[in-house]
Amino acid sequence: MTDTNPDQFLKNLRVDIDRIDLAMHELLMERGRIIDRLIEVKARQGGGSAFRPGREASMMRALAERHRGLLPLDTVEGIWRIIISTFTYVQAHYAVHADVSSGDAAMRDSVRFHFGFTVPFLTHNGPVAVISAVRRSGGDLGMVRLDSGPASGAWWTALIGEDAPKIIARLPFVERPDHPAGMPVFVVSKPLAEAAATDVMIKQISLDRWRDGIPAALASVGGEILGNAAGGVGLSLLIALPAAAQVGLIREALRNAGTGDIRIHDVGSHASRFEAPVRPEKSIVTP
Repeated sequence: MTDTNPDQFLKNLRVDIDRIDLAMHELLMERGRIIDRLIEVKARQGGGSAFRPGREASMMRALAERHRGLLPLDTVEGIWRIIISTFTYVQAHYAVHADVSSGDAAMRDSVRFHFGFTVPFLTHNGPVAVISAVRRSGGDLGMVRLDSGPASGAWWTALIGEDAPKIIARLPFVERPDHPAGMPVFVVSKPLAEAAATDVMIKQISLDRWRDGIPAALASVGGEILGNAAGGVGLSLLIALPAAAQVGLIREALRNAGTGDIRIHDVGSHASRFEAPVRPEKSIVTP
């Protein structure tokens, strides 16, 4: 502190804060003007989806990596999520349909943290109802818990088919133990013709029967079982796999585990998972 008058020093700091606030507001309005131009360009090109899950994941990762200072990452991430989601809404109005069959509070926190309060939030009883609402919509999103519980059954089979909705993202984009909206959820939309994030492929696998060697067989090709339920005439699995995994190798691994007939369907993809870097806590110096 170089100013010997504390009151004047505080006044100067508040002037700086007002200057920064004005600059941030001006930049947000400038971002809006760029979005106006973006809408015009897309209209001339025949339109296209406003959702860019891969780009969003990359933006949030970069934000977490460069963040420093006293302001919590939760706050910064929440502000950016509202900015991104709201400007996407300005480009093309959409609603978020969410499954609240396992409880409203955690899902509501997740929707509002990631999409703000401008985007309409519609609740449904069960993942299949969410997927059906997305299918009927003009371009809405759906949110389904990864752990939807056994009562939901093999809900992911509703994603099978070329025109069926697909998983396009896994939230939160930036994972950490104390995340205020840390419940893992899948985001579902109508199939994206472009801009899909494909680091992780999500597949539905139908098997005639269960074998104890199935988890190890899938792990041998980098797979992780996310869901397991009776589906149709046998067993339905929801699997996450690295993009490089080959369907032929998946089939071979499962056959070696002793499974019968194998049917594999693509049901979506998402960006690779990212954990926020751990920042060293500031040491407290005691007199």
